[in-house]
Amino acid sequence: MAEGGVADLEIQRAEIAALLKTPLRKGDIWYLVDSRWFKQWKKYVGFDNWDKYQMGDQNVCPGCVDNSGLLKDDDPQSLKEHLIDELDYILVPTEGWNKLVSWYGLMDGQDPIARKVVEQGMFVKHCKVEVYLTELKLCENENINNTVTRRFSKADTIDKIEKEMRKIFSIPDERETRLWNRYMSNTYEPLNKPDSTMQDAGLYHGQVLVIEQKNDDGTWPRGPSTPKSPGASNFSALPKISPSSLSNNYNSISNRNMKNSNYCMPSYPTYKSYDYQEPGRCNEQPGLCGLSNLGNTCFMNSAIQCLSNTPPLTEFFLNDKYQEELNYDNPLGMRGEIAKCYAELIKQIWSGKYSYVTPRAFKTQVGRFAPQFSGYQQQDSQELLAFLLDGLHEDLNRIRKKPYIQLKDAEGRPDKVVAEEAWENHIKRNDSIIVDIFHGLFKSTLVCPECFKVSVTFDPFCYLTLPLPLKKERNLEVCLVRLDPLIKPMQYKVTVPKMGTIMDLCRALSALSDVPADRVIVTDVYNHRFHRIFAADENLSSIMERDDIYIFEMPVNRLEDNDQVVIPVYLRELYRQTTYSHSSGSLFGLPFLIAVPRNLTEEKLYNFLLRRMCRFVKTSADCEEIEGTVQCFKEDGINGLNGVHDEGSPSEMETDEQDDESSQDQELPSENENSQSEDSVGGDNDSENGILSDDICKGQQTTGHKKQLFTFQFINFGNSDLIYIKDDTRQIQFDDRHLRLDERSYLALDWDPEVKKRHFDDNSAEDSSL
Repeated sequence: MAEGGVADLEIQRAEIAALLKTPLRKGDIWYLVDSRWFKQWKKYVGFDNWDKYQMGDQNVCPGCVDNSGLLKDDDPQSLKEHLIDELDYILVPTEGWNKLVSWYGLMDGQDPIARKVVEQGMFVKHCKVEVYLTELKLCENENINNTVTRRFSKADTIDKIEKEMRKIFSIPDERETRLWNRYMSNTYEPLNKPDSTMQDAGLYHGQVLVIEQKNDDGTWPRGPSTPKSPGASNFSALPKISPSSLSNNYNSISNRNMKNSNYCMPSYPTYKSYDYQEPGRCNEQPGLCGLSNLGNTCFMNSAIQCLSNTPPLTEFFLNDKYQEELNYDNPLGMRGEIAKCYAELIKQIWSGKYSYVTPRAFKTQVGRFAPQFSGYQQQDSQELLAFLLDGLHEDLNRIRKKPYIQLKDAEGRPDKVVAEEAWENHIKRNDSIIVDIFHGLFKSTLVCPECFKVSVTFDPFCYLTLPLPLKKERNLEVCLVRLDPLIKPMQYKVTVPKMGTIMDLCRALSALSDVPADRVIVTDVYNHRFHRIFAADENLSSIMERDDIYIFEMPVNRLEDNDQVVIPVYLRELYRQTTYSHSSGSLFGLPFLIAVPRNLTEEKLYNFLLRRMCRFVKTSADCEEIEGTVQCFKEDGINGLNGVHDEGSPSEMETDEQDDESSQDQELPSENENSQSEDSVGGDNDSENGILSDDICKGQQTTGHKKQLFTFQFINFGNSDLIYIKDDTRQIQFDDRHLRLDERSYLALDWDPEVKKRHFDDNSAEDSSL
C-alpha cells in the first residue's frame, strides 16, 4: 500500500497519466484494470481538477487493485461478456500496471489480466488490445470426444498451439504429429503452416483442433492424403457449370433500353428450373446449401444467402458474365477480388455437390478490404450487405472513365422526364449488374418557405435503411431500504423510460411499493460507500446495468423540510496501530442515510444511529443494557418510525458523554457503572415528522455510564460548520450548508474489532446486499 505525502501522489498521477498515452504497438502487453477501482484511485491522487480536494484522504484510498468486477462469479479466470473499454475497464501498459501493483498491491487470489496488442486488417493496418481471447477445444485423434479448453491470442501461431497440445496430451518431441481443423463430424482441414497466426488460419471461438500422431509403421491414422472439405477446396478446380438449362433472361438486361423498359425488371423462372450440377452428380438440390459459421459470422452468412437467392444476380455469376465486366482499374473498386471470390462461392452453393460449404476464402477477402469485418465477432448484417453490394458494383462497373455531369433542376417538367434524365445521368457514371438489379430513384420535393419555389429531384439509392422501433423503456433492478429498520431491504425490478430522470425511477418504484416518490433518495453503492447520490432531475442514462442501486425511504421530503438534515453514514472497523499510536480503519457493511433534527445532542444522535442498525446488532448475556435497549428498539421500531409514541414516556438508554467529536477508540466501561437517565430531547414534533424520538423505550431507566458500541466522526463537514454548545450535554447544530446532500460528506461510525465481532450480525447485514 502506498504511503507518504501529497508529493508521492503527485508523482503517481504524473507517471500514470504519461503512461496512459503510450501508443499501441504490435506484440506489447497491456493490462485491464476495473474502472471503478481506477476512478477511486483518481480521486485519491487528485487525477482530475474536481477531485483534488480529496487528494490524500485515506477514506477514498482505493486499496489493493481489485478486478473482481470484471470476472465471472462461477469462473474467476474468465472475463464477463460484453465489457466496454473506458466504461467497465481501463487499459494500462505493462509499466503502468507494475507501478500500480507496487504501490497498492493486487487483491489476494486474483491474477493480472494481461492482453496482447494484435494487428488487424490486410491493407489498412491498425492495432488494438485483444481483450477477449479465442477459446479453442483441443483433442487427440484417438479420442475426439475428450476435449480440453484453452484460450489463445489471435497473434499466437499454429506452432505455439501445437506445442501446447503436445504438452497437454504428453506427446514426446520426437513423435511426428499433424494438426487438423475439425468443422463437422466428417469435415477436417489440415493446419500445415506452423508460422501462420490464428487470425491468418481463420480459427474462431469454439473451434475444435485435433492432433494426430504418426503410427509406428510410418502411416497416418487419417490416411496419407488430405481430404478436401468444401471450405478447403480449390475453387479453380470446380467444373464449369453448363448454362444449357438456364433461361436467357440476362440478355434482356444487358440489351436494355431504359426508356422502353419503363424501369421494370424482366420476369424470372421459379427456383425449380435451376439445374446447376454436373451430369451424374446430383447429390444435393442446387442452391439448397448451408453456410458454416466461422465464429460469429451468421451476419455474413445471412447476407450471402439473401444475395444467392436473388435470381438475376445468381444467373449473372453462374454464366460467367462477370468475367467480361471485371474492372481492374477502378480506383474505387477492389481490383476485381471481391467479385471473383463471390462468384466462386456462388458456384459452390449452386453446384449441387454440397449440403453446406465453409465461406473461408470469401471471409478472408472481405477482411482484407474491410478490416472491421476481419475478426470473428458478431457484426451488423446490413453493414456487410452494403459493403458487398458497393464492392461488387465497383468491381463490375462498366464505366471505365466517369464523366462530369451537370445536374439540372426540374423547372416544372413532368416527373417522368426528370426521372429518366436523372437515371441516364446516373448510369453514365455507375453502370453494373448491381445497378440493374438494386438501384432505384428517390423523389425528393423541397418547398422554399419564403418564395414557395418547388424543387423536385430524383436521387439514386441502392438500398433502403429503415429504422427498427427502439425500445423506449429499460428495466432496472433496485433495492429498496425501508424506513423501518426491522424490514429487510427488498429487491424490485422496475420499468423506466430510457430517456427519463431519477424522479421517473422514484415514481415507478412508488407504484410497486406504495412509498411516496418524493420521500426516497436514489444512490449507487460501491465498496461499502456511496459512489453516487443522485438528484431527482438527473438522467437515468447515468445508471449503468452493473451498478448496485439502493433507494432509501426517508421520513420527510428533504427538499421541502428544512428542519431535518439527511446524513450519509458509513461503517468503519478501526485497527489501532501501536507503532505510530494512531488508528486506521476499513469500511464494511451497507452505508445508509439517516434524517436527524438540525439541533440535537450527541447521545440522541447515537440513539438514532443505534436504532437504525438494531436489526444488525447482536445481543449477548454479558451486556444486559445493550440487549434491553436493542430489544426495545425492535419491539417499538415500527411505531417509532410512524411517530406513534406515548407522550412523556421514559427515555431510552443513555450514552456516556464524549469530550470531542473525533473517532478515538473508547474503552468499554464496566457493567456496574450506572446513572439516572436524562430527559428526552426532541419532543413530539420529531414523531410527527417521522423522525425517531428518544422517549420510546419504557422501563429502561438505569444509572451510571452506558456502554457504547461505536463512536462517530463527521468527515468533510468542516469544523466551523458544526456548532457544539458546551453545556451539561454536548449539542450539535447543523447550518444551511448541510441541507445539501453530498456523498463526499458523511458520518463515519467507528467500531472496535472486538465489539464488532460480538455485537454486529454479519449474516443480517448480508441480507441487505443485492
